[in-house]
Amino acid sequence: MKKIPPRVAAVHDLACFGRCSLAVIMPVLSTMGVQVCPLPTAVFSTHLGGFANIVCHDFSDQMTAFFQHWRQEGIVFDCLYSGFLASEQQFAATEAFLAAFRDNQPLVLVDPVMGDHGRLYSAYTEALCRRMGQLVRQADVITPNYTEACILLGESYQEQAAAVPLLRQWCRRLCAMGPRQVVITGVPAGDSLLNVGYDSLSDADILVQKPLVAARYPGTGDLFASALLGGLLQGEVFARAIETAADFVSGAVALTFAAATPTREGVLFETALPRLIRSEEDENR
Repeated sequence: MKKIPPRVAAVHDLACFGRCSLAVIMPVLSTMGVQVCPLPTAVFSTHLGGFANIVCHDFSDQMTAFFQHWRQEGIVFDCLYSGFLASEQQFAATEAFLAAFRDNQPLVLVDPVMGDHGRLYSAYTEALCRRMGQLVRQADVITPNYTEACILLGESYQEQAAAVPLLRQWCRRLCAMGPRQVVITGVPAGDSLLNVGYDSLSDADILVQKPLVAARYPGTGDLFASALLGGLLQGEVFARAIETAADFVSGAVALTFAAATPTREGVLFETALPRLIRSEEDENR
């Protein structure tokens, strides 16, 4: 008898072109056998990088009404998953949402989306960075990229990251903020990218290294966090879930680089989705 798919509430924006946020989160998790219920923060005509005259519809005023309706209907989630939040109002609504749906102790994953490549995103201020620092304290799992880890810890960004032992200390410092499991993604290391994790539940360090390509694509963090979450909800241990996510993203990026499509269109992840499908033998392990 097949088990009921895990149900995730995803507090994210929707970029209708450019392969990031909900446009990649939903297909990735669905492929991994997870039901995704979006709680939209905003809808954009495209993502925010490489396009002009972007059209946006802000959903901040509707977020609370959406989740209150879910609450009235008795809907329960196995996981609460948040990403890019662009205003104080969205942070407040997300925190209220987490408080309203914690009764069954769902897994809480916060992807603290604030910046990349040493720079904050244009919507972000120091005040919003502090708000993100408060939000990660409520998470079980966080997935900052290297830039975001620097912001959360008050460290200076360097083009070539610190040595792995220091990054492992950073992971422990991030866990000390509240999360039980942390992975710092996309850490530059010569011709490689590192994913450095720590699982406080088993006191285990994790290091996964992948080749670096000469292009930067939007949405890779969303792809990684979603594949990681899918692995965890399938019952993978944290280290294995990091490997699953890193293998998927690295493979999808390699396919995209070989296709030489415009970087602003994002990663051709659709071709790589079959890599995430588990066999019946895997599910019975």
